Amino acid sequence: MSAPAIRDTRTGAPGVFMAVLWRDIFVTGRELPVFLAQVILQPLFMLFVFGKVLSNLGYTRPGYAHLLFPGIVALTALLTSLQSTALPLVLEFSFTKEIEDRLLAPIPTALVAVEKMIFAAMRALIAAVCMFPIGILILGSVPWRAAGAPEFVVILILGVLAGSAMGLTMGTLVPPNRISVAFSLVLTLLLFTGCSQYPWPTLDSLRWFQIVTLFNPLTYVSEGMRGALVPYVPHMRAWVCVAALVFWLAAFSAIGIWGFIRRAID
Repeated sequence: MSAPAIRDTRTGAPGVFMAVLWRDIFVTGRELPVFLAQVILQPLFMLFVFGKVLSNLGYTRPGYAHLLFPGIVALTALLTSLQSTALPLVLEFSFTKEIEDRLLAPIPTALVAVEKMIFAAMRALIAAVCMFPIGILILGSVPWRAAGAPEFVVILILGVLAGSAMGLTMGTLVPPNRISVAFSLVLTLLLFTGCSQYPWPTLDSLRWFQIVTLFNPLTYVSEGMRGALVPYVPHMRAWVCVAALVFWLAAFSAIGIWGFIRRAID
């Protein structure tokens, strides 16, 4: 390859994109303990209280911890990707103005938004994987089966990408002075209507609530992981979860990238 070709590869859009992504990865690597403490503490205590404490006290049925674990992994994955996109964007667009450095990079503005999504998704993947040793430490064992690994991986990747797309939408469309209120509302709704603590099919007796949960992307991540790890409990079909997550990913990505470009122009 000639020198100009090498130079074009390094300074072209793909090369610049990877350089910006690598910079974010490097910074996260230097702050890994702080990052893990921020994203794992809440699901860790949820798993400990609901999966260990209540089980030992006899308030939950035997086997509930294994039913709960896939939902906790799903919750960790989606919320980490959402927060890792939305919160930095709010700061960078309003206070630190760090986003201006990214916008000066020789790549399309839309690719800057995509880089934010991919980086947040990578952080969420790390957080989700870390839940397995934590689950073993707290519960003694976690559900896993090799046959469900492909489904688990597909759902996990779609889940973290959908979460980062949601975060991109929030971080660009919600005014900075309203972001704390928006987070309180969104996180509460995601947490309690996302089927992370209960299987969706068992909500038949609460039909109205069962319908409400269908509008929560976390529901499909929880159900997809439950189908992959504990298929003997009631759960949604895998193709339904995949189709729904693809829809949410496409919808929030389109809205989020549009909002990002609008904020960048302003």
